[in-house]
Amino acid sequence: MDEYSRFVDWDKMDVTAQSQDAKELTCTEFQELKQLARQGYWAKNHSLRAKVYHKLISNIPCRTVTPDANVYRDIVVKIVGKRSSSSLPLPEFVDNSLVPTYCLNAEGIGAVRKIILCIANQFPDISFCPALPSVIALLLHYSKDEAECFEQVCRILACNDPSKRLIDQTFLAFESSCMTFGDLVNKYCQAAHKLMVAVSEDVLEVYSDWQRWLFGELPMAYIARVFDVFLVEGYKVLYRVALALLKFFHKVRHGQPMESDSVQQDIRAFVRDIAKSVSPERLLEKAFAIRLFSRKEIQLLQMANEKALQQKGITVKQKRQNVHLAVHAENFKSEIVSVKEMRDIWSWIPERFALCQPLLLFTTLEHGCSLSRFYSHSEGHEPTLLLIKTTAKEVCGAYLSTDWSERRRGGNKLSFFGTGECFVFRLQPEVERYEWVIIKHPELATAGTEPESHASPASSTLSSGGAPSDPSDRLSPFLAARHFNLPSKTASMFMAGSSECVIVGGGDGQALYLDADLNHGRTSHCNTFNNQPLCSESFQISVLEVWGFRD
Repeated sequence: MDEYSRFVDWDKMDVTAQSQDAKELTCTEFQELKQLARQGYWAKNHSLRAKVYHKLISNIPCRTVTPDANVYRDIVVKIVGKRSSSSLPLPEFVDNSLVPTYCLNAEGIGAVRKIILCIANQFPDISFCPALPSVIALLLHYSKDEAECFEQVCRILACNDPSKRLIDQTFLAFESSCMTFGDLVNKYCQAAHKLMVAVSEDVLEVYSDWQRWLFGELPMAYIARVFDVFLVEGYKVLYRVALALLKFFHKVRHGQPMESDSVQQDIRAFVRDIAKSVSPERLLEKAFAIRLFSRKEIQLLQMANEKALQQKGITVKQKRQNVHLAVHAENFKSEIVSVKEMRDIWSWIPERFALCQPLLLFTTLEHGCSLSRFYSHSEGHEPTLLLIKTTAKEVCGAYLSTDWSERRRGGNKLSFFGTGECFVFRLQPEVERYEWVIIKHPELATAGTEPESHASPASSTLSSGGAPSDPSDRLSPFLAARHFNLPSKTASMFMAGSSECVIVGGGDGQALYLDADLNHGRTSHCNTFNNQPLCSESFQISVLEVWGFRD
């Protein structure tokens, strides 16, 4: 075939999908490369893809001393010796990962293990890297020999550009990426997330498989197309494709009984057999149709999740599978929600706070119906959870990302604050979560619109006369306004409090108002969205609770 065919079993490859038309890649501009990668310009020419990979990987900024092909030739005999390649033990950091064959011949399958062992020798700082076998197996397709493949993988591992994340190499990085993926599913795949919560006891355990879906279960033709774009655009592509896989799984399997006792196994089987339902082109099309957070915002979220894990002391692989602590039935008591309902709420909150236990801060049954006591007991805690039960047995609430002490910044004037992680929800008479309007419907937000005093966030962002904001202003204020170059007017419109009232909401047109006596409340419901009201337009409060998060 060509000089890059040494490790390929062409009898297992779909040769009809390959075009031997001579092509060259002359462009160097990022935007053009990005378009060509997404379009699959080099996907049907094996030799051209090999040359493109070599070019892209050689341009990765690396550590000054990065092992190259010559190093491999020097060490491979010493490390492997006379042992059979198939009997070579894998290092612990691959975590018993699948070693995919990807249509490799016998020599190629053995080469994967040899290269892994040599990388372990040269990178003693790698402590957890389950994606490595898949990356090596894939790159062997496009390498002239083992040494060249080794050098390319080393360059990916040795990337020292802080803005260019490629492959996780520690358990902390891996686990925080799983938490970040869970956060993204919660925002962008709500129907699939709802299914995961319903059919699995541990949602994070399901989402911890997300890299395995890509680097292990996806067939060769699919992961190669993903890798084409990954080498150009970076880590964010992996999140996109994993989200698309989950969306397709939900679409295909929704309403059908599970094929096994484990949704994890069902998703793995679906991804392995994805060719039955989705083409590589359709998968990428779906992935890039998702309007994801910016790279900077995802990086900040990843850092926040890493910090939460470090504070918990979770930096190495645990013997127990689930590092997240569920709501403990024996330690939890609420007059508003059951343990199961609280666990459902826990599945909605950002993953880094799902590590924590709920802590009751304020309840009207014990502390009385005083707004000042509501503030004094809630201040100093971030985030908090507000739960309300009405005299009509309705149950609703809100996840509030920001300390209530922020309300003082506006002086005596009612001013809005909070971040895009806030949301309101209803548990009774039926369960519904309402996302913040600026995240879910950015086209309805007018950047720079100052909320009028005592006006709801929903009404101020859903003004019928407001034109859609410029796309450059539509960064979702996911963590906090201070993290981005965003005007506080745009980034802070979810919570408000004064001595006279409390306002929370804005999600999907919903807003919740509580009077100073904490006995009465009302809601506003924007008919722009086809959803049910949060609760009755005017209601009497039976019980109100505020919960914090305890380490």
